Amino acid sequence: MKRTMMQMYIKDSCNAVKFYQNAFKASIVSEYKNDDGSYMHVELNAFGQILAISEQDDDRLPGNTMQFCFHFKDSEIDDVVDAYEVLKGGAQILSPIGQCFYSKCMFALIDKFGVNWCFFI
Repeated sequence: MKRTMMQMYIKDSCNAVKFYQNAFKASIVSEYKNDDGSYMHVELNAFGQILAISEQDDDRLPGNTMQFCFHFKDSEIDDVVDAYEVLKGGAQILSPIGQCFYSKCMFALIDKFGVNWCFFI
């Protein structure tokens, strides 16, 4: 296998890309734009993982039952906290940042673009 990629279809893909670049300190790996300037396909490097984003068209149903999880090393707690501080804006918080039985620092939320995230160390 060459790689794993998480694909998201999101309304307002241009703002979503900026949002996730900020939340994950992510860089753009490749990008292809639609005629209207939205993203046909863009790949972000987020902590060494590929997040792919495409503009959601009206034929796709919003929402899903998937959750994107990032498992960090203990030494990377700042990445978890920094991501939470950005992602929590306009989000539905499922589990606020804190300790739980399996992690000394974790959070789960559905962000303002409808993506379900879980970060933990």
